[in-house]
Amino acid sequence: MSYKPTEVLVGALVLVAAVGFVLFAGQKTGFASRGSDSYPLHASFRSLDGVSVGTEVRLAGVRVGSVTDMRLNPETYRADATLSLRKSVRIPDDSAAAVASEGLLGGNFVELSPGASFDYLEPGGEIVDTQGSVSLISLLLKFVSASGGDDR
Repeated sequence: MSYKPTEVLVGALVLVAAVGFVLFAGQKTGFASRGSDSYPLHASFRSLDGVSVGTEVRLAGVRVGSVTDMRLNPETYRADATLSLRKSVRIPDDSAAAVASEGLLGGNFVELSPGASFDYLEPGGEIVDTQGSVSLISLLLKFVSASGGDDR
């Protein structure tokens, strides 16, 4: 069997593209951050609309981790999330977590706001101060109903 150089080159390019896609997908889903260079934190939110496993966790606009698990707590009816953060990032124990949006058409992410405590959350600790996502549709409906009430 004789292979043409063009066939070998195209095959190599397809293989490189496939490996690149797998690496990209691993980073976006948070699979790469589940190793020993990260630690878990837990947070309970009223609503996690627009957030899924793999969503970025940011501190001061910089990605420091990702969401690795989401579950509905049947006792509190809140969304419990597990955040995986880089070990190099230490979070004060009075910090807050909020679901934020990149803009009207952008995706959501979890934004951490560090507190002022000198004590830090241990691996497996819980962020108590949380704020869930805000629905753009509900805000628009509130605005429309508030401005349309008086037609004199």
